[in-house]
Amino acid sequence: MIIKHPAVCGTLESSDVMITVAPGNGEVAIDLDSTVDMYYHDAIIRVIEDVLRAEGVDSVQVSAVDHGALDCTIKARLKTALVRSSKED
Repeated sequence: MIIKHPAVCGTLESSDVMITVAPGNGEVAIDLDSTVDMYYHDAIIRVIEDVLRAEGVDSVQVSAVDHGALDCTIKARLKTALVRSSKED
């Protein structure tokens, strides 16, 4: 999947995550801001990396602002943002 332009999915509500994706510079860059970062940082990063790998994305900038979202929510928000960013304007 090729990331063509920035896209966003999600909200800043409790138990949700706002994911922003943008074209990368040949690498995967993930910026995570989470209210539960001290406990789940590595797990959240792993979920994001797993989705990117499964979707065949190898050049992207991902920004995630998490407010305690479950893994299934993180996956859904990221996949939606990726689809939005890969479509033509």
